[in-house]
Amino acid sequence: MPVSTNPPTNPPAQLQDTERLMTAIAGDSGQVALDVLSRLVAAIEHTPMVAIQSFGLDGVVRLWNLTSASIYGISATEAIGHRLDTLLFHRGKEAQFSDTIARILETGQPVLPSDWEVMTVTGRELWVYSTMFPVFRSGKIHQIFCMDIDISVRKREEEALLAVGANFRTLFQRSANAIMLIEDDHFLQVNPAALELFGFTDPAQVLGQPVTIISPLNQPDGTPSTVKAAQMQVLVKQHGNQRFEWCHIRYPGRSSFWSEVLCTEIPIENKSLLYLVVRDISERKRANQALLLAAKVFENSQDGILIADGEQHIVSVNAAFSDITGYRQRDLIGSTPSILCGPGADPAVFKAIDAALAANDRWQGELWGRHRDGPDYPMWLSLTNVRDVDQKVVNTIGIVNDISERKAAEEQMRHLAEHDFLTSLPNRVLLLDRLQQAIATAERHQSRLAILFLDLDRFKNINDTFGHHVGDRLLRTVAERLKKCVRNIDTISRLGGDEFVIMLIDTGHSEPVAHIADNVLAAINQPYSIEGCDFTITTCIGISTYPNDGTNVDTLLKNADLAMYHAKKIGTNRYQFFDTDMNTRIVARMSLEHSLRNALKNKEFILQYQPQCRFADGKTSGVEALIRWRHPELGLLLPKRFIHVAEECGLIVPIGSWVLQAACQQAKTWQAHGFTTVVAVNLSAAQFQQKNLLESILDALHLAELDPRFLELEITENILMKESSLAITTLRSLREIGVQVTVDDFGTGFSSLSHLKHIPIDKLKIDQSFVRDIANDPENAAIICAILVMAKALQLKVVAEGVETREQFDFLQLHGCDEYQGYFASRELSAADIEVWRPIAPPVAPSTAA
Repeated sequence: MPVSTNPPTNPPAQLQDTERLMTAIAGDSGQVALDVLSRLVAAIEHTPMVAIQSFGLDGVVRLWNLTSASIYGISATEAIGHRLDTLLFHRGKEAQFSDTIARILETGQPVLPSDWEVMTVTGRELWVYSTMFPVFRSGKIHQIFCMDIDISVRKREEEALLAVGANFRTLFQRSANAIMLIEDDHFLQVNPAALELFGFTDPAQVLGQPVTIISPLNQPDGTPSTVKAAQMQVLVKQHGNQRFEWCHIRYPGRSSFWSEVLCTEIPIENKSLLYLVVRDISERKRANQALLLAAKVFENSQDGILIADGEQHIVSVNAAFSDITGYRQRDLIGSTPSILCGPGADPAVFKAIDAALAANDRWQGELWGRHRDGPDYPMWLSLTNVRDVDQKVVNTIGIVNDISERKAAEEQMRHLAEHDFLTSLPNRVLLLDRLQQAIATAERHQSRLAILFLDLDRFKNINDTFGHHVGDRLLRTVAERLKKCVRNIDTISRLGGDEFVIMLIDTGHSEPVAHIADNVLAAINQPYSIEGCDFTITTCIGISTYPNDGTNVDTLLKNADLAMYHAKKIGTNRYQFFDTDMNTRIVARMSLEHSLRNALKNKEFILQYQPQCRFADGKTSGVEALIRWRHPELGLLLPKRFIHVAEECGLIVPIGSWVLQAACQQAKTWQAHGFTTVVAVNLSAAQFQQKNLLESILDALHLAELDPRFLELEITENILMKESSLAITTLRSLREIGVQVTVDDFGTGFSSLSHLKHIPIDKLKIDQSFVRDIANDPENAAIICAILVMAKALQLKVVAEGVETREQFDFLQLHGCDEYQGYFASRELSAADIEVWRPIAPPVAPSTAA
């Protein structure tokens, strides 16, 4: 009795194919699956010694391989399409065979292999060893597969052995099957066929050895070979003999192989010998596995699979193929694969496919298929030829995939990559591509094109006021309005944020471009009503033209952007054509910005101070700190040359912080020198909006060890109005720590007088524009008088700035102004000069009669 000692060391090649195929299916690698399936179909068709047939639930034969035709003498043409029971007759056991089929259909399980004596319709008689199992489709039995081996020779040998005992030794020695006699689990006798089967060269290597030497430690199901052998011996004792399959090992490499074992108990003189007949069934197992795998792949693959014969007529399709194409198997049998593409397909395509198959036995590519119900769809088709031993094409296997979703996804990805997700307008990528093509076309045809660069005025305010959802709706509405202003051949692109670019091709002269720009301005300026919010917006447009303003993409876009920048500097709701002076100015500004970024690091800023004097006694009431920039190339620059640049490029906050700290430090230094005065520092709007403003002021005072009473902060009237709630909270905090607050440039804003009385401030500083023409402008004089009256009512001090003449001084003193500042008292002085500067004696106030 064969007993296991070691597991198989080299798995059959079929298992490797199985793993490859399952990996291919899991990875959706249709070509790998097609390759493996092709080999499986070829293996089934050409498997030697194993006759493979299948028949449906109606008993009609559907598969009949070459070995079936050989052993039964019936060709596939004569067998396929006929009932099995009209071809093969199981002599005296027709009822038993029918019961076996019924049991398979009832249980859905394979039955144990059996020996059958068969007579064919042609009169041939033979014995076969038959294995039958069901194949499922969609969870139901679809077919029954049979694998038959002609055992007529073995049967004759067994009969001869029984009939002619005297010739046993001859039969033993000459048998093609391995025969072994086992006594007490050791080899008693082995025939030459057994030696050859197990790889031995001398009987001495085997005789007397335990049977475990030809079995692995465990059988493939994991059961130890010794345990399974004991189970088989029990069955032998019960029935006298037992047929079973066993995994053996072959020397010298100890490779594993499958065998079929017929074990018979022979009682002799109160002993019992085991008579084993062993046959190598590795080929049958591989064929069996290939058949099972092919059936499983064919029926369960998510890819559509078709099988055509050598004449390119479809003989079978799987369920997935029907789902993809809409055709049932009965609709396709006998048709050619060209039916997939509908009647309008180009014949040249199929000629090319046929040529590729003839040359390489395979073809794959993308085709347009037509569903049975009519709609076309993109599909990926892979075809492979299967050839017989004579290199004749016997089958063509195709795998079909509907790639509609993949193509739609690719198109969606391309659209997303080239279009703005919010407005669906072309984005920068697509604009640059189209602009490059348009420039090339304009160069060939000597034509012109124009770029309109625009953004929306106050768009951030709309986002902040109404919410980003309203801002998004606004951008989509603007996009729709822009489309109505241009031709279909032009391009509108959203670059991001609220920036749009319009490319006009073949424009001719400037007049049509200006006309379109006017239309764009008018369209955008129309009222908007979005989610209950009513408003209007404006835009500014910069225009550059090819070839006048640039001959490449970057230059045209840059110059249009510069032109828009200059349009915004002039006003709103306007357009501006680019000119070369703009570039000169922007280069100068960029150079100034670059130098400004280095100025703090290089300590190029200084402070000068202008005294503020009291009208009452002429003494100094404080000084205002004024920033100056010692530019390494341009010399000393006043704030009007660089403050607006600092505000635009975001440097105003760090510069303002430096001024605050430097002024506080200087005030403390003066005190140490015996000069005590209040220092006034201007706060920008950006500084005032900082959440940590109070902390930064306290830090500056702490670093300088300066009493807050000697710091005065000047803020403009517009800051108070724009940030009213924030301003009141911040100003109260400043007042609480002792810092004085002055409203600078008073009279130039739009202060509400009723609102002003609630703001915690100490002084009002009248803007110098009212003081300058006080003698010749009665309206300015009246405004100053009104400010003075109001300030006294609110118990606020008033400072007049820009006082340069005696007339201005006398008027302000006469009407009760508290303090003044200007060249009439002193120009700006350095920190050292301000220490030694002393005001002149106050002039005598003019009489009211004068």
